[in-house]
Amino acid sequence: MDLVGACRAFVHVSERGSFTVGAAAAHMSQSVASRRVAALEQRLGERLFERSSRRARLTPFGRELLPAARRLVLAAEELEHEAATAQRRPVRLAVPDTCPAPALARLAAAALDHGITLDLRTAAPGVRPHLVRSQQVRAALVAVPPDQARWRVPLGLAGVARPRARRLYLETLRPRRTDQGPPRRVWLQPEDDVPHIRDRVTRLRDAVGLRPAQLSVATSLTQAAAEVFSSADLLLCSPLQAREFALHWRPLGEFDLERTFGLLAAEEGDAERLGTRLGDDLAHCLGAGAEAETSETAETENA
Repeated sequence: MDLVGACRAFVHVSERGSFTVGAAAAHMSQSVASRRVAALEQRLGERLFERSSRRARLTPFGRELLPAARRLVLAAEELEHEAATAQRRPVRLAVPDTCPAPALARLAAAALDHGITLDLRTAAPGVRPHLVRSQQVRAALVAVPPDQARWRVPLGLAGVARPRARRLYLETLRPRRTDQGPPRRVWLQPEDDVPHIRDRVTRLRDAVGLRPAQLSVATSLTQAAAEVFSSADLLLCSPLQAREFALHWRPLGEFDLERTFGLLAAEEGDAERLGTRLGDDLAHCLGAGAEAETSETAETENA
């Protein structure tokens, strides 16, 4: 039986002395209130009311149990209130500072459709796990090794000049004796200054004979893009970022490279809930799934 519902009917009927009026106050029909009180009487083993055609009068047993029933009903109402408040409380989520504002706005709107209010915090890749561990946020999109990834974002090289090839090979940046001026560089933004990306590109740099200074980590995406705008340098970035900066993007020639993300949360249930309900919108924020669109664009440019 619904013990709370039965006690609610019992309390309201006792306060008004009528099943009809008490049921209305409890937001249920008179027949439902009668059934619930009868079920409660059966469970407790004694009658709670002396019923007549005009009034419902408490029995001595009913008067003894009424205070406890009131406490149960009040406790249930407090629990329901706390649950509603917790559902409205914003979920603090740390995201990469590379996520574009329009995509974050769509993410927040999609969360509201699922009854989740997001409080979005942008942070660097090394900071986001710390924010979860220190309970400054409830969850964070974090960089993870490829074998642990939930979302994958293709990476390539982007520059001001439109390349003719469908892929850009790092070895083509190798300095030659006839070159004038400084050698071209590849700029990594802070989001890609993580071992499974930085180390692979560093090993490739050494393997194809580039100078150490030809691979540089910028202090911010803005700084990296500024260096590319003012030179023939290239930016390691996602297709989405290349479009935002109006740069021409191509996949890396020597191997496929991806940003790989997972969702870290203080409570495992939070990670599963957010990932299941908002997975597509989180992917959009990260730029996942943009590779096909960019490849089509590259083919059009090459035609």
